Amino acid sequence: MKAMRLHKIGEFTLDEVEKPVPKGKEILMKIGACGICGSDLPRVYELGTRVYPVTLGHEFAGTVEAVGEDADPVLIGRRAAVFPCIPCRICENCETGNYAECRNYQYLGSRNDGGFAEYCLIPSDWHLVLSSNPNVPMENLSLVEPATVAQHALRRGTLAAGEKIVIIGAGPIGIMEARWAEIFGAGKIALLEIDDIKIKFARARNLTVYDVKDPNCIAQVLKDFGRVDVVIEGTGTGSGFNTAIQLCRAFGRIVLMGNPHRDTTLALDNHSLILRKELNVLGMWNSHYAPLPFNEWNYTVEKIDSGELAVADLITHRTSLAGLKALLDGIHDRSITICKAIYSADEKD
Repeated sequence: MKAMRLHKIGEFTLDEVEKPVPKGKEILMKIGACGICGSDLPRVYELGTRVYPVTLGHEFAGTVEAVGEDADPVLIGRRAAVFPCIPCRICENCETGNYAECRNYQYLGSRNDGGFAEYCLIPSDWHLVLSSNPNVPMENLSLVEPATVAQHALRRGTLAAGEKIVIIGAGPIGIMEARWAEIFGAGKIALLEIDDIKIKFARARNLTVYDVKDPNCIAQVLKDFGRVDVVIEGTGTGSGFNTAIQLCRAFGRIVLMGNPHRDTTLALDNHSLILRKELNVLGMWNSHYAPLPFNEWNYTVEKIDSGELAVADLITHRTSLAGLKALLDGIHDRSITICKAIYSADEKD
């Protein structure tokens, strides 16, 4: 089979490898689609991975083609998204169902072979989030992972029906958060963005977007909203964090979702505002998969299956495995501007 494997930083190649044979509880999935995550870029060009070679890609979905002797054969032919984290299941975080905080995890697409391939070997059916709608395109199911991250951010912020929310960053997850906020019953929703292309893209999808380059941006949001109950900071920048503090009402909630890429500078006045407003500043990491208190992955698939959560219109670029490196290069050097890009098994070389 073919797989896109990282051999070292900068060496990301299309290789011929042996097709896996599932054993025990293992599941062999035929990949339908796999999303390119922002975290894939530093893996390829800057940071690398812990093991080499490794097939990248953790946002994927496909069809069960074969199962090991201890797995249920009724799964063959089922379509599913995949929870890529492989938790140890014995640390204190795993024992409480907080698998994203596992202290000794493996991960499909970074520490174990993932979805940028024709097939992927999955440890067991525990990782499968089965779809019940055979008409949902596979590429929609490949967006379950980022969509669930977006959902988790709102749950961390305890967004309640009627509350007003501002999302800083209008990339694919930011747009998904706005759509989740509507499903959750938010009273008013807006995004903040600095990039003109992203602003245009989000506005074309009937979203309210404020341009951060406007010096009156914060004042205008506060005038239009009256108050902001929840702010999701999705850029990982100091400017985004400072803006969130200024926007959020007293006793409101700020969720820090964006991964920081450099030192975060907090203005003295805004540091004081956290205290004076008694703000709740909340971190978040990935999503929640255990059934208690709530399996966010199952809910995402339900909403995509039903059509209540739209994701297909966020996909701006598709590629075959053979074209994946060129697409990544273009995204990395910024010669290509995307919202969401995916590898699709339906794309021809």
